[in-house]
Parts: sequence; C-alpha cells; structure tokens
Amino acid sequence: MEKIKQHLQMLRGMNLKPNFSELARIYGIDRRTVKKYWEGYQGKPKTRNKPSKLDKYFEKIAMLMSIKGITIRAAYERLRDEEGDVIGTYSNFRKYVKRKGLRAEKNSKGHPRFETLPGIQAQVDWKENMRLHSKSGEEFVVNVFNYKLGYSRYCYFEYRQSKTQQDIFECLINAFKATGGVPQEILFDNMKSVVDITENGRKINNKMKAFAKDFGFKIKLCKPKHSYTKGKVESANKFLNWLLAYNYAFESEEELKDIIRRINKKVNTRINQATNVPPLLLFQKEKEYLFPLPKRHIIESYVDYSVKVKVQKDSLIYYKGNKYSVPPEYIGKIVNLKINENYIYVYYITELIAVHEITGKKINYLNNHYMALMRKHIKSGEELKEVCENNLKNLDKFLQEGNV
Repeated sequence: MEKIKQHLQMLRGMNLKPNFSELARIYGIDRRTVKKYWEGYQGKPKTRNKPSKLDKYFEKIAMLMSIKGITIRAAYERLRDEEGDVIGTYSNFRKYVKRKGLRAEKNSKGHPRFETLPGIQAQVDWKENMRLHSKSGEEFVVNVFNYKLGYSRYCYFEYRQSKTQQDIFECLINAFKATGGVPQEILFDNMKSVVDITENGRKINNKMKAFAKDFGFKIKLCKPKHSYTKGKVESANKFLNWLLAYNYAFESEEELKDIIRRINKKVNTRINQATNVPPLLLFQKEKEYLFPLPKRHIIESYVDYSVKVKVQKDSLIYYKGNKYSVPPEYIGKIVNLKINENYIYVYYITELIAVHEITGKKINYLNNHYMALMRKHIKSGEELKEVCENNLKNLDKFLQEGNV
C-alpha cells in the first residue's frame, strides 16, 4: 500500500483531485480503499497493542526473569507448574518475554558434536552447590547427580546433600537400576571422587577402578580444558537451572526432591534438539544394548544403608515424618542415621551423638539436648531446669491434643 499512498501524496502536492476508479484499476484494489487513503487512512499499525493472556502474570514473570542465571525455559516451566495449560505454549511465552524486554537474546558459541552408538557411553557430572531457600527461608545447598546416556540422551537426576565417592557409587547404582543396565563406558571429568591428581598427571583412584570392574564398564576421562567432550551431560545441567525458578517456592526437602523428579521427567519426554525426538523414545532402543547389572551381593557391597540428614536450627532431624533431637553443636551439619530394630542411631562421621527410640510423636527432644539448646538463652541453672521441664511437658500435651 506504500505505492498508492505515495501516488496520492504526489497528487495532493500538485492540488489535483484523484480518479479513484482509475487508481483502483492501476493498483488492483477497491476504489473505496483508494478513497479511504485519500481521506487520511494510514493502514493498520505494524505493531498492534493487543492484550496478552500473559499480562496478568507479568509481575511474576518479571520476578522470575530477574533471578540471576535463570533461563526463559526455567521461568516457563515454573509458571506452567503453578498455572497449568492456561500459560500456553513455550514459543508464545518466549516471544512475550522478549517483547516486554525481560530478557535479551544471547549468542552462543558452537562446538563439535560427538555421537555414540546405543549402549556405548554415558556421561556423568554434578550440578553442584546451588543455594535454594524454602518458603520459610531455610537454605538448602543442592547437589544434583546427572547421568546421561549418550545415544538416547536419556537422563537420570538424583538429589544429594554431599558429593563423596560413596555418593557417586550409590548414584551410579541407582542410575543403572533406573535405566535397566550398564553402558560399555562412562565419561567423567576431574571430580575428586574419581580422579587423583599426581605429579605424573591424572590417575583413576583404586576404589573407583574396582567399582568399574565389578559393574563391567570402562572409565573415560574428559580431555583437560575441553569441556565440550562431555557436552551432552553439560546440556542436561542447563535443565537443572530450572531449579532457580523454585527459590522460596517449596516447603521441604521432600518437595524439592519431587521438583527435581518432575524436571527429570520433562527432560526425558520433551523433544531433544539434537535428535528431534524425545529421549524416552530412543531409550526404548538403547536399553536393549546395556549390560546387565552384577549379582546382588556385589551391588550390596557398595551401598551404605545409613540415611543422611541435615540438622535443623531447632536441633532436630527428620525421620519418616517425625523429628528427633541431637546436641545443638551439630546444627547445620549432615549426620547419618542407622536404624536397628526400633531405634535410631545418629552418627556424625564415625561418632555416635544420639540414640532415639522410634515413636509416633511428631517432635522428640531428649532432655539434655533441649537444655543445651536453651542454655544459650537462660544462664541460671535452676531456672533453666524448671523452664525446660515445663516447656517439654507443654510440648507433649500440645502434641497429644493433635495440634501438630
């Protein structure tokens, strides 16, 4: 329509009245349209100020996009978790975020792709030391074990409080069980639980060698300063950045684990950009090429059946929905729980720090633990003893009445 507008503008400048029918014939449009342009019509605006169904979520989207390190996809998945299908497609969400200026486009550098046949390789990495907070403000230092099969891109994620060699063994065993077998080789980076750095270079430590031999896979190490050699598992780590969108949005550690499981399911069922099919689909083929797990007694020899938990600010630890006390000097530390018959034995490293009978009560304080906790606030010995006795009696009464 620019040509007809220019023609009319020229006639106006020459004080000539246009022949609407003739111009309509020349430009192949209706004469009434020509007349509209002559009378000042400028055509439809290039950008329409049409309201979006996402406008009602603008403040929440802006808040999510302000989180350092978050991706548009992470914000979308968090919002869709809460609001459901009403959010619409990711494509429209992405356009909305860019249109509103909430995220600039980034340029990414490419790198070579490495493809493997079914059952040949898996890659392992940690998404480590992510600091997330519950709705109550409690901080969680999150480590997620990331295991990815090279051919299908099928992933297994597992939440862990620590990244010890024992954690690696148990996470690998759980990954093998989840995928139904063991690949021919596993690619690691220079994680301390796998590699010893010596004067003569890198060396796989003996315990890790023994584990690999027992489970029937070869250990491969990434080339130093060539992180793209484990690019498949690195790309899966990007999905774990979706966790950033849940900061201050979960109630407990169990809910956090459930969020990770949901992310894991989404990653395995959405179309992979490299293969153009969901990992779950190719996994149906790849699992047929995996080696079987070793005999049960070999697996059992690598599993530590103690439970790792973090001591909370109230000097309590969780076990199966109930809370049990430990000495307050262990607040914030990770302790191990070992269950024997009807008792919980609480260890810090190798030191036994508490023993509790398993009960149905929601909160279980030992007198000496509670007194040590209250001693920070009450200095008088007699007053401390009296206050602690009264508080524990009132707590028991409160619990018996079903208030907690």
